[in-house]
Parts: sequence; C-alpha cells; structure tokens
Amino acid sequence: MPDALEELGQILEYVALDDPDLALRLIGKIEAAAARLGDLPTGRPGRVNGTYEKSLPALRYVIVYAMDQTPDGTLDILHVIHAARNWPRGRWPN
Repeated sequence: MPDALEELGQILEYVALDDPDLALRLIGKIEAAAARLGDLPTGRPGRVNGTYEKSLPALRYVIVYAMDQTPDGTLDILHVIHAARNWPRGRWPN
C-alpha cells in the first residue's frame, strides 16, 4: 500500500482531472489538518492496531497516524484514505 505522500499525489492527480484548482485546495486543506495534528493530536483509535484516525468529514478523507512512544512523541502520518473506501477492522483498505 502506498504511503501518505504517494496517496496525496494520487488524490491530486485524480481530482485534477476534473478541476485542478479544487485539487490544489483539497490537498492544502488535508496538509493543514495533518500539520495541526502535530500541535494537538486529536482523533479516535484506529482500525489498525497502534494507529489513530482523524476524520475530515467535510473533505471525506481520513488521516491515519501513529504516535511514537519516545519522549519527543513524534507523530507519523501513515495514510490519507477516502472515507468511502472499503476498510475492514484490523487491515488497510483494499
């Protein structure tokens, strides 16, 4: 499965086919939401063990991240997934 940066690129390419300006705004909003997680990690426990999910309902995407258990508490963005994807508990979407 691609990582978050590859997924953002795929989202950009797909949306840009119909509306390049919308694609850039969408990616900007997803990136801004991800950056805010670095300041204040919010979200729910993830469907995959050891992860958390920040839902972006207005955009219909979910940011999946993990928190490093070291003292500096690094937050790693793992995936950006469209909310309509088939996503069984314990696994990544198909």
